Amino acid sequence: MISLSIALIKQSALVKSIRRSGVFAFSVTLLVSVSALLSPVHASQSTHPNLVVNQQDVLTMRAAIKQPGSFKQAFEAQKAQVDSLLTQPILVPVPVDAGGGYTHERHKKNYQQMYDAGMMYQLTQQQKYADYVRDMLLEYAKLYPSLPLHPKRKSRNEGKLFWQGLNEAVWLVYTIQAYDFIVSSLDDSQRKTIETGILLPVADFLSVQSPHTFNKVHNHGTWATAAVGMTGFVLDKPELVETALLDLEKSGKGGFLRQLDELFSPDGYYNEGPYYQRYALLPFVTFAKAIEQNQPERKIFEYRNNILLKAIYSTVELSYNRLFFPLNDAIKSKGIDTTELVIAVSIAYGLTANNDLVDIAKQQNRILLTGDGLKLAQAIDANKPSHYPFNSREFLDGKNGDEGALIVMRQHTPTDQAIVFKATAQGLGHGHFDKLTWQFYDAGEEIVSDYGAARFLNIEAKAGGRYLPENKTWAKQTVAHNTLVVDETSHFKGDVKVGNKNHPIVDFYHHDDKLTLASAHIDTAYDDVNISRTMALVSVKVDDKDTPLVFDIVEVNSDNSHQYDLPLHYQGQLIDSNFARQAATEKLTPLGKQAGYQHLWLKANATPKKGVAKVTWLNDNGLFYTHSSIVDGNTDVLFTQLGANDPDFNLRNEHSFIQRTNSKQHRFVSVLEPHGEYNPSAEYTLNATSNLETLTYERQGDLSIVGFSVLSNQGSTAFVLAINHQTKNSLDNNKDNNTTQRFSYLGKTYSFDTRYQLIQISQ
Repeated sequence: MISLSIALIKQSALVKSIRRSGVFAFSVTLLVSVSALLSPVHASQSTHPNLVVNQQDVLTMRAAIKQPGSFKQAFEAQKAQVDSLLTQPILVPVPVDAGGGYTHERHKKNYQQMYDAGMMYQLTQQQKYADYVRDMLLEYAKLYPSLPLHPKRKSRNEGKLFWQGLNEAVWLVYTIQAYDFIVSSLDDSQRKTIETGILLPVADFLSVQSPHTFNKVHNHGTWATAAVGMTGFVLDKPELVETALLDLEKSGKGGFLRQLDELFSPDGYYNEGPYYQRYALLPFVTFAKAIEQNQPERKIFEYRNNILLKAIYSTVELSYNRLFFPLNDAIKSKGIDTTELVIAVSIAYGLTANNDLVDIAKQQNRILLTGDGLKLAQAIDANKPSHYPFNSREFLDGKNGDEGALIVMRQHTPTDQAIVFKATAQGLGHGHFDKLTWQFYDAGEEIVSDYGAARFLNIEAKAGGRYLPENKTWAKQTVAHNTLVVDETSHFKGDVKVGNKNHPIVDFYHHDDKLTLASAHIDTAYDDVNISRTMALVSVKVDDKDTPLVFDIVEVNSDNSHQYDLPLHYQGQLIDSNFARQAATEKLTPLGKQAGYQHLWLKANATPKKGVAKVTWLNDNGLFYTHSSIVDGNTDVLFTQLGANDPDFNLRNEHSFIQRTNSKQHRFVSVLEPHGEYNPSAEYTLNATSNLETLTYERQGDLSIVGFSVLSNQGSTAFVLAINHQTKNSLDNNKDNNTTQRFSYLGKTYSFDTRYQLIQISQ
């Protein structure tokens, strides 16, 4: 029998030689044949399971299922489901469908069912469960060696069982755990057939046959390295583990550790945003857990200053009312109850026993049948108070934390007001051209919205479940977001490579009990335009009640005249505006021809008089929202609806209004105000009109001076908000030197030496 280490060393040397001669295609065939010749090498039977669940976990779980509690309930529910599977035929069809099709979904169900049955074998020690997994794997061992590339494969990231190799890696991550659960029940012949017929060939396909994915620093590479590394642990093949950790050449230029170095910022923010962060978490935390079990000396959860634990916590915190913030290519229905985060939270609790995580586990409402899941179940049963602290935070972006940031501003409870201010890097291929965009949430709902991704995941009738063409023509384009568009052209001219090389600069972030504010700028989104944006979430006292307000200041400067568009996409029904609108009642036309404008119907337009222009809408949460803007009399407001040039009805019919002006320099100043209540069931309406009475803005040196007044029972309450735009170093120097900033407002002079000053002028 050829030893694995010698064989793989020879493979590696031969591949290098063949690559140098330019005949790499031959190496793929050779490596598959070499892999098929390898005889399986095993650790002793007593070492299994050895991945996410270990032998001690199994013993404690076997005891727990005999005791009353939520873990026993979860076990009994899972057992009933698995028992019903055993009465059904095993189906391992020849792959023909893309995402969402029958064969695609069947193979997805198979890996989950093998995992569940394998766990039942560990907990009950009943042979029927192991036999189910064994028989299915033997069917795969018959099928897989004869499979060509998938007939509906995706270019570059092709699969065999699935249309893309990503799904193949997910299949192996689950399947190798199932095999780990039942391998001790197999005889040598069965093991050899399964390992050489399906497990090793899939590992080879994901690694040596797919170097463009395996060595890539990307979530696809994460899944592939995790699948191959976990296979190495179960089959006692250390070369596979090292390859997974360091890349095919063991150079460290790729592999799992490089992905930990580059895909997360020091705060645990994932480059592609929270939607893909939760997806990538599963291979990250499951492989890390397997490394911790098998190579504790690596201290993998301490790697890079506990980066994986930070990633788990940040994924939780990048959500509102249980749903993830829909940044970049995001499906908006994904939330904290997703399987990936359920597993991650369980592993984090097993490592830290952090009681805050119990609150999240309760919201997830799912108990895992693992050792960590048992610990969480026991904590839930203990019913100790637990409240996860959703606070305002700045999440730095970039591997060194120097590529902008995502800033989350929150008020009080998790379903109170929240702003997401996106001043992050591009986010690779899944990123959108939306520098300095924002979203707003209130009373559990999305108010100022982001479209997310244009995709019907796993619905084959909609482009095979893939991203729709409108993901590029609409969802990624700048006008689809709440940020500045210049000359109807998207940021970086829609070029991902240029976007990945540039990012905003965060000028400051500040948070205290009164307000949270931040400012950022970018001068590379367009060739000759500098854009800066300052946002603040403020709570002021009016009639002894907290009144939340969102302040938004967008400044744009250029040496040349441009068309500046500032869209605001909102969720709800337009109620009114304080200016006349000219509506298109007989014929709709698209707003433009490209960069997303071709998908917007122009439904109305207006040119408000100089002063404060107000637009009010009603959200599904029963609250009214008024957006008040300072206008100069030359700014147009365009009311739009999504859906133009959409023959397949792929786009949701959402609404926006766009402020448009033509100039060299311009400043957009606005306030968003929640107010009132509409209750159609009880048939009452309260406070349906804006309470914001006045709004003024003046720039005095480094200071923005915003004056505003709010209606109250006594008439009105007036305030002034002064924001200091100095850099942090300048601000700190002023404090050290006892120097202060001074500003004038309504004939009076005020001074302060902090980031802001919020003063109540009168009531």
